[in-house]
Amino acid sequence: MMNTRQQRAPGGAERRRRALGAAAVACGLLSLGTVSGDQVIGGVDETRAALEQWVETRRLISQEKRDWALGREMLNERIALVKREIASLRTKIDDAESSIAEADKKRVELMDENERLKEASAALDGTVTALEQRTRDLLRRLPDPIRERVKPLSQRLPEDPDDTKLSLAERFQNIVGILNEVNKFNREMTVTSEVRTLPDGSSAEVTAMYVGIGQGYYVGANESVAGIGTASDTAWVWRPANEAAPEIARAIAILKSEKVADFVRLPVRIGREGEP
Repeated sequence: MMNTRQQRAPGGAERRRRALGAAAVACGLLSLGTVSGDQVIGGVDETRAALEQWVETRRLISQEKRDWALGREMLNERIALVKREIASLRTKIDDAESSIAEADKKRVELMDENERLKEASAALDGTVTALEQRTRDLLRRLPDPIRERVKPLSQRLPEDPDDTKLSLAERFQNIVGILNEVNKFNREMTVTSEVRTLPDGSSAEVTAMYVGIGQGYYVGANESVAGIGTASDTAWVWRPANEAAPEIARAIAILKSEKVADFVRLPVRIGREGEP
C-alpha cells in the first residue's frame, strides 16, 4: 500500500522523507542531552531550508538537462540541414563545372568552325569576285536584247568587291540569275524591232533576229539594208551585209509564221569578230 501511495502521490513521499530526516536530526540532538528545545527547532528549520535548496538544485539540474537535450536535438537537426545544403551545393557545383567544361568544349569547337568558315568565306569571296568580272566581260559581248533583259541584275554587280553591302549569297544569286537568262536566250531564236546606226551614220528601224547569242541578223523594212552580228572580244559587233537582205527577210518572215517554212541560206560568221 505504501508503495502504491508513493507512486500516486510522489509529492507526499518527498514530504515524508523530509519529515523523517528532520525527526532523525531532532532525535539525534535530543539524545545528546545538551541541546535545548530552541536549538532543536532551529536545527529543523535549517535542515528544512537545506532540503528545499537541495530539491531546487535538483530541479534546476533536471531543467538544465532537459534544455540541454532539447538544444542538442535542435543543433543536430540544424547540422543535418546544413549537411544537406552542403551536399546540394556540391551537386550544383559539380553540375556547373560539367556545364562549364561542356561550354568550353563547345566554344572551342565553334571557334574552330568559325575559322573554317572564315577560310571558306575568303575562298568564296575570291571566287565570286572572279565570276562577277567574267560576267561583266560576257555582258559586254552580248546583243542588246539580252543585256536589257538582265539589266536589273547586272546593275547589282558591285563595282568595288571590297566595298559592297551585298552578302556572298546575294552576289552569287545575281550571277546565277544573269547566267540563267543568258542561257535561256541562247536556246531561243528571238525577233525584235530595233533602231540601228548604219555605216553612213544614219539611223534606220530594222527587224533583228538572234540565233542564241552566237549569231544575229537584221534587215530594213524595204530590204535595202541588212547586217550580220557576232560577238567580238569586247562587244557585240554588227557588220553590213546588204547583199543578204532578201534571205534574212525571208528567214525572219518564216520565224514569225508569215511564210511557209523553207530552207534559207544565210551567211554565218564562225568565231569572234574583230572590229569592222
